[in-house]
Amino acid sequence: MGIVEQIIKPIQHEMVEFEHRFRENMQSEVAMLDKVTHYIIKRKGKQVRPMFVFLTAKMLGEVSNKTYDAATLVELLHTATLVHDDVVDDANERRGFFSINALWKNKVAVLVGDYMLSKILLLSIEKQNPDLLEVVARSVKEMSEGELLQIEKARLLNITEEIYFDVIRKKTASLIATCCESGALSVNQPENRETMRLFGENIGIAFQIKDDIFDYGTPNDIGKPTGLDIRERKLTLPIIYALNNSTPEIKKELTLIIKNKNENPKAVKRAVEIVIACGGIEYGYKRMREFADKALELIAEFPTNEAKASLELLVNYTMNREK
Repeated sequence: MGIVEQIIKPIQHEMVEFEHRFRENMQSEVAMLDKVTHYIIKRKGKQVRPMFVFLTAKMLGEVSNKTYDAATLVELLHTATLVHDDVVDDANERRGFFSINALWKNKVAVLVGDYMLSKILLLSIEKQNPDLLEVVARSVKEMSEGELLQIEKARLLNITEEIYFDVIRKKTASLIATCCESGALSVNQPENRETMRLFGENIGIAFQIKDDIFDYGTPNDIGKPTGLDIRERKLTLPIIYALNNSTPEIKKELTLIIKNKNENPKAVKRAVEIVIACGGIEYGYKRMREFADKALELIAEFPTNEAKASLELLVNYTMNREK
């Protein structure tokens, strides 16, 4: 049995039921919208975010209708942000499939994302879940702030480590935090909502650091990089570390490549070599483990059950995944 199958095992039934309910909630009377949403559902990924909702709920109590509502809201938000991100990034592909904007153009993609955000509002009101709506709305705000903060700082190439963590806490980790917090709320455990929010936040940060490291090759293949972050002038943790822990000459060379030579394959390769030589990858792994350990500490006190074991597996999967 693979690790993903092991993680899903305690919530297998819930994930199947969730897919059915999610599909129902996405139905519309507009044929074009139905066609687009059907395409989105068909090419979905591992659905890690609903997993966090169900595993949190099952670790703390009994899965309820409200848990399905929470999972639906976070999946709607996650999907809406992916659709909008592809428009913002002018991306033609997502997980090896054509993006919505590549197939139906930007106007349709933006409107489909807006439709999903409106479904979050309507479903929350319809199911009388103002507490879940509050958590999800906060996540929308933070994700937008994180994206804008990253754009603002990337232009000036002056991202410090502190700003980097602020960006990823908002941009990536806030949605995972929302999954875990809403999972706790869905089983009437408001006293554990903050613990679970912090658990999700720490995993989200570890997850993003792992993504940053992937730009330098897979764990067993460091040095065969994509260099995509350098080409896009994204200041990720390994780059920030290299800039702060190199000689003035090396720092100047790396800055020059990111600013002016980020389209040149030879220069990008050189930048990757600098980051690796300065210990940027090792530092990334060290910080990633720190955040993952913090997450595990937060749930250590909860009684042991299958769902808790799966959450712990999910933390380890985040750190050891190959893609």
